[in-house]
Amino acid sequence: MPKDPNTKRTEKKEKPNSYDEIKELEERIANTKYNKKTQGAIGLYKAKLAQLKEKRKTRAGIGVKDQGFSVRKSGDATVIMVGFPSVGKSTILNGITNAKSHVAAYAFTTLTVIPGQMDYGKAKIQILDVPGIVEGAATGRGRGKEVLSCAMSTDMVMFIVDALYPEHLDVIKKEVYETNLRTNQQKPDIKITKKPKGGVEVWSTVKLTKLDAQTIKDILKEFKILNADVVIRSDIDADQLIDVVEGNKKYVPAITVLNKIDLVSKEQLEQIKQKLKPDICISAELKINMEELKRLIFEKLRFIRIYCKETGKKADMEEPMIMFKNSTLRDMCNKLHKDFSTKFKFARVWGKSTRFPGQKILKLDHKIEDNDVIEIHVK
Repeated sequence: MPKDPNTKRTEKKEKPNSYDEIKELEERIANTKYNKKTQGAIGLYKAKLAQLKEKRKTRAGIGVKDQGFSVRKSGDATVIMVGFPSVGKSTILNGITNAKSHVAAYAFTTLTVIPGQMDYGKAKIQILDVPGIVEGAATGRGRGKEVLSCAMSTDMVMFIVDALYPEHLDVIKKEVYETNLRTNQQKPDIKITKKPKGGVEVWSTVKLTKLDAQTIKDILKEFKILNADVVIRSDIDADQLIDVVEGNKKYVPAITVLNKIDLVSKEQLEQIKQKLKPDICISAELKINMEELKRLIFEKLRFIRIYCKETGKKADMEEPMIMFKNSTLRDMCNKLHKDFSTKFKFARVWGKSTRFPGQKILKLDHKIEDNDVIEIHVK
C-alpha cells in the first residue's frame, strides 16, 4: 500500500528522554580512560550530566523543602541511619538510645521516622531510625525521596550494612551522593566571583593535578558562567568544581557500621572487612560493640566543649555547651538565643582561641576552641 504523502508532516522525531541521556553520559564517562588529553571531554560530560540530574530531580519534586519526613531536631547533633530494609536499624536505635523502635524480622517495619536520644560525654545526640531505602531511592523509588530529604537536615550519616549483604554499601552510598550529600569530604576551597566582562580568569594557590585552567573554563561555560574570577586553594577534580558551581551540596561526616556479624563466620567477616573497610563491626542483636559504637559516633561528630560565664560570676564548669569543631561566636550566639547574634556587643574569652586570658573579641566570626570560657555581652 503506498505511503500517505501527508505522513511526513505529522511524524516527529522522538527526543531522547532525560533518563536515556543520563545513561548515555554515564556510559561515556565510564568508558573514557582518564588522562591529560581526555580530562576536558570528561569534565564537560560530567557538567552536562549534573545539569540533567538536577533537572530530573526538579521535575520529580525532589529537593523541595516540603517533601520528606518532618522531624524536630533536638540535642547537640542529629545523626541519621541509612540502609536497606531489615539491616537492624531499629535494634541499633534501641541499643544506643532511649527510643523504643518496633523490631520485626521482615522488611519495612519502620514506616516513619523514630527519633531517640543518645547521651554520651555530656552531649545529647539525636539518632533517627528511618525506613530502609532501595536502589533508585534518590530518584523517588520506594520512600527514598522522603528518607533522603530528611538526611539533608542531619549532622552525620551512619551507613548500616547487613553482613550477609555487603554489596549493599555501594548502593546506599550512591543514593546518598545523588541526593546532594557529600560524606567525609572537605568542602572545596574555591571562590567564584562573577563579573560583567573580561572572560574567566583562573588563579590557584596550589598545584592542580586533576584539572587544568582550560577545563575549568569549559565546565563553567557549560553552566553559563562566561565572566568570572576563580580562585582555587585546594586541588580539585571536575566533580568538586561542579558541586561548588551548583551550590546545593551539604558536607557531613559519616561512618560505616557492619551489623549482624554473628551471622557470618570469622573467615567471611575478615573478607568483608578487607573489602568494605567498615569503621566498626557490631551485632545489635547480641549487643556486641554497642558501647564502642556510641564512642565512635561521639568522636566522629568532632564536638568541642564551651563553658559559659556571666559577668561578675564564675564560669559553670560542670555543664559545658556542646558545639562543633570550627564553630564561631556567631554559632554559639545562635544556639544560645536567636536574638544574641543581632544584639551582640562583644565577648570576653579565656582559652586557646585567644592571645591572652579575658581578651575582648568584637567580631562574631571569631573561631572558638575546646574548653574556651566565654562571657557574651549584648546590647
